Amino acid sequence: MNRLGAVAIAAGLVMAASPAFALDVASSVKTDAKPAAVWQTIGSFCDISKWHPAVEKCVESDANGAKRRTLTLAGGGGTLVEEQVSRDDAKMTYTYKIVEGPLPVENYQSTISVTPAGDGSDISWTGTFDAKGASDDDAKKVIRGIYESGLQSIAAKASGK
Repeated sequence: MNRLGAVAIAAGLVMAASPAFALDVASSVKTDAKPAAVWQTIGSFCDISKWHPAVEKCVESDANGAKRRTLTLAGGGGTLVEEQVSRDDAKMTYTYKIVEGPLPVENYQSTISVTPAGDGSDISWTGTFDAKGASDDDAKKVIRGIYESGLQSIAAKASGK
């Protein structure tokens, strides 16, 4: 076998052994509410229960100095444990990861943020993850649905609708 053939086979083996690239989902919504009002609506890490329709209850806890929230999902959907990775109130953004839960994802990390947009705001929610127990498309569909329903609720509550 020539040298080029050996390199091609080695490259193929490395690619076959490499993990798949993470999936990305991004959703956003514009609202006429001012950024400060939107950020106040989003609130603290556990205030998600006040604005996300899929969350019935949130209990905050501490895990080795990291802020965690345990979400009870609506309709008997189980519980989800998430950990805050970072938060910057001045920049109106926070990032968190899923520690455990029933969603068809693993290695999940997500950021929600608010930025000025004309006379109102743009609210964005982005995440990266790997599918777990579902196809890539199905996992992305679940996460996109979570983001879109949450963003619509934040926008409505922040603008008083």
